[in-house]
Amino acid sequence: MPLELELCPGRWVGGQHPCFIIAEIGQNHQGDLDVAKRMIRMAKECGADCAKLQKSELEYKFNRKALERPYTSKHSWGKTYGEHKRHLEFSHAQYKELQKYAEEVGIFFTASGMDEMAVEFLHELNVPFFKVGSGDTNNFPYLEKTAKKGRPMVISSGMQSMDTMKQVYQIVKPLNPNFCFLQCTSAYPLQPEDVNLCVISEYQKLFPDIPIGYSGHETGIVISVAAVALGAKVLERHITLDKTWKGSDHSASLEPAELAELVRSVRLVERALGSPTKQLLPCEMACNEKVGSSVLPGATVERGLVRLPERYLSPGQWNDAGMSLGAYEFFWVHISSGRNWLFKELQLFLWFPGILQFSMKSLKPLAPAL
Repeated sequence: MPLELELCPGRWVGGQHPCFIIAEIGQNHQGDLDVAKRMIRMAKECGADCAKLQKSELEYKFNRKALERPYTSKHSWGKTYGEHKRHLEFSHAQYKELQKYAEEVGIFFTASGMDEMAVEFLHELNVPFFKVGSGDTNNFPYLEKTAKKGRPMVISSGMQSMDTMKQVYQIVKPLNPNFCFLQCTSAYPLQPEDVNLCVISEYQKLFPDIPIGYSGHETGIVISVAAVALGAKVLERHITLDKTWKGSDHSASLEPAELAELVRSVRLVERALGSPTKQLLPCEMACNEKVGSSVLPGATVERGLVRLPERYLSPGQWNDAGMSLGAYEFFWVHISSGRNWLFKELQLFLWFPGILQFSMKSLKPLAPAL
């Protein structure tokens, strides 16, 4: 059983707990605080557990040359990369406002700390957990500092090898046992053949004491639902209000109707996963009464035979027990209609639906049946 951890106050993940669904706003808010609030509310209304952004301290993360270089992408919000990034970055005060709004709406709120200074700010903001983006997963000094903060961590694994993920586990585990890995492929949008959901199962084998999840960048919801069926305990998907908006993430994001359908489908699959115990269920009894097979002797059953304990044997059970049946050796059976059985070189038959009472010669008569 994978480790269970309290990712947010009162909300556990792993084990038999429901999949924790993260609605990744990222920077799809277009740099507009009101749009960000609309997306937080949308995430809540669609049933997601958490709304998440991406926080960078630009002057710390990038040098002057990087910020001043021309940025001519069709998705650009400025003439330089710095202007573009500043347009999309919320201030500390705005983050506090968004956090308060999420609390009012009733949804958990956090962000990916895209650099060490951003992690410091998010720690001061008292987010419930840190999200480590794929780009920082092999940044071991960053991981160490983040792990030492003591908050739960959700670590994506895009662009990483299995050897790297083993190193990440070895670094983080002694410092902070409350973390999980997300299978992720960093492509936007992601093609099905590059998803590699089988990595989820491999992670479960290699890291059995942490929950495993999935961060998807594909279009649609089918693959993400399949990830949950494979045991993903945390699911992250980008969201948008309009896929046609400017920005490289919108095409791989879910609009409100898609997010709502994803949540419904995940919860349905969780119900369908059920129990690993195979047994006759109450819901099957009606069908079993109608088409279930039982063994009967090919002989006349007369009134007054003794009762046996209330059990019956299917043809398969009788055969597995290595039993034989002779004339006038009777037993308690459930009778169904439909087929004849050639059994132990003796012609047996199935009668009309109902319950009859029989006896076995090896048992002593107890009382006559009424």
